[in-house]
Amino acid sequence: MSLDEKFAYMASGHPYNDLDPRLERLRDQATQKTEALNQAGSTAEKERLFRELAGHVGARPFVNPNFRCEFGRNITVGDDFYANYDCVILDGAPVTIGNHVLFGPKVGLYTSNHLFDAAERRRGGCVAKPITIGDDCWLAANVSVMPGMTIGAHTIIGAGSVVTHAIPSGVIAAGNPCRVLRQITSADRTGFDPTSGMN
Repeated sequence: MSLDEKFAYMASGHPYNDLDPRLERLRDQATQKTEALNQAGSTAEKERLFRELAGHVGARPFVNPNFRCEFGRNITVGDDFYANYDCVILDGAPVTIGNHVLFGPKVGLYTSNHLFDAAERRRGGCVAKPITIGDDCWLAANVSVMPGMTIGAHTIIGAGSVVTHAIPSGVIAAGNPCRVLRQITSADRTGFDPTSGMN
């Protein structure tokens, strides 16, 4: 099985061998790339290195240190992606992040899970499921997103939440497990306008 076939198989939700030497080499390479990214001095250099690491990157990404990922190649981000400090993305399956998405400090996206049977787990058994985050989402500090989750566009996930079920668009959701608290409405607008000279 080629490496591309291996990742396609992993993304299908079938159990796979997490101890495959090819996967271990790719993790080592991703670690080296994230070390370079985290030590980069300029915004331009950070962007260049992030583009080398991730599978697809839109315009104007910004990733603060210390960013970590498992492979990088399975990460797709849209325009104006912002990841605050200590973001972790374990991308055993595809991670798709829309445009204008904000991550607070210590946000973690985890596509992979060890198998529940102890003997299978010792042999490296894992399973991975894709994660999708829509446009204009904000995940606040210490949010954890579990395998297979989808978060709809324009949604806010409150600090410390653990997302274990799909979250719809246009809501504020929080908790462990994360649940919808309310819709985001026009009443949430403050009139903020950075061009007005009053801000």
